[in-house]
Amino acid sequence: MILIMLARLPNRDGKRTVINDGMKTKVNRKQDVIELGQFIVADPLICHGKPTFKGTRIMVWQILDDVADGHSWEFICNVRWGGRIPLAAIAEAVKLARRALLDRHGRLLRVSAGKVPSLAAA
Repeated sequence: MILIMLARLPNRDGKRTVINDGMKTKVNRKQDVIELGQFIVADPLICHGKPTFKGTRIMVWQILDDVADGHSWEFICNVRWGGRIPLAAIAEAVKLARRALLDRHGRLLRVSAGKVPSLAAA
């Protein structure tokens, strides 16, 4: 195990900065994490801010692709991703995808510039 000694120095504005030989740290983060649900988060420092499942680098689009490919949710959770995400996380991803495409009455949401997302490219 390698331990890195960190020096904490106050800035002019009173915030603390961590000096650690150029490694990235979470001190003084200017970009905030966006909680999209109980299981899904978008963190600018993880996977370039793409929505992921908390505590993993499994991106939501990967799970949605698995669902679209016809895999069972149990297979996706337990086999494909080794039990790292619960079934409820897949349900949350599907619900978020639905809300991104349809309103509460099941009608297609209006998209900017009048363009409708196409499944033809999928």
